[in-house]
Amino acid sequence: MSTVQITAADVNKLRQQTGAGMMDCKKALVEANGDFEAAIDLLRKKGQKVSAARSGNATSEGLVLISVSADGTNGKLVALACETEPVSKVEDFRNLAQAILTAAVDNNPTSIEELSAIALSDGRTIAETITELTGKIGEKMVIQEYANVTGEKIVSYIHSNGKMGVLVVFEGAKDVDITEAGKDVAMQIAAMNPVAVDKDGVDPATIEREIEIAKDVIRAEGKPEEMVEKIAAGKLNKFYKDSTLLNQEFVKDGSVDVRKFLDNTSKGLTVSAFKRVQLGA
Repeated sequence: MSTVQITAADVNKLRQQTGAGMMDCKKALVEANGDFEAAIDLLRKKGQKVSAARSGNATSEGLVLISVSADGTNGKLVALACETEPVSKVEDFRNLAQAILTAAVDNNPTSIEELSAIALSDGRTIAETITELTGKIGEKMVIQEYANVTGEKIVSYIHSNGKMGVLVVFEGAKDVDITEAGKDVAMQIAAMNPVAVDKDGVDPATIEREIEIAKDVIRAEGKPEEMVEKIAAGKLNKFYKDSTLLNQEFVKDGSVDVRKFLDNTSKGLTVSAFKRVQLGA
């Protein structure tokens, strides 16, 4: 029996995250004693179609900017977030985002904390400048994401709305121009939102969660217990195919996966890492 008060706002929040019905969301929250992640798992186990949206990204508007070095071996991404779309279009906000990216390129910080401590041309730190602009505009602003990646060849992509950016690290490019193929893969990442490059990169906790959900669904379907492990393993392989980049069906040619597309582009070409940032996800 739940001891947590489940409010209409809680139910609506879960509905917004999952797309499930109001009553199903309420029942799941009651059963999960108010734990949103547990409620999401319960909805999935009961066959609900749950979207990938999560509540982690509280700020929905802002601007994503990217800079890749001239030799293509380093890429930096800055996501400056705010509360509303009109503010994201204000010149002062956009100028600040650009100043932060320039400071990142010039100083090569490794974290948001290091980036925030960098002094701009007027002597104030980035953190102080953000605070001042927040007071001027009257809306919360924050560096929501910062990425600094290095590799053999970096390719970037920014979505047309300026709220999503991708950095991809390629290996095995040799002397081949992979600009077009790299952009295709970056756009694949933007569209399909893989959880890792390959199955070896998937968080063990995610794998365990997928297996347990699969087993519960299989048992609910009335399958014999001796078949549960085998069917769950098949569902896990399907998860890898759908959710890891190199195993995903290539969006522009469904006859090959991304791994094969890259190998066809240049023998041995592959992706070693990527960073995808989306404001408002």
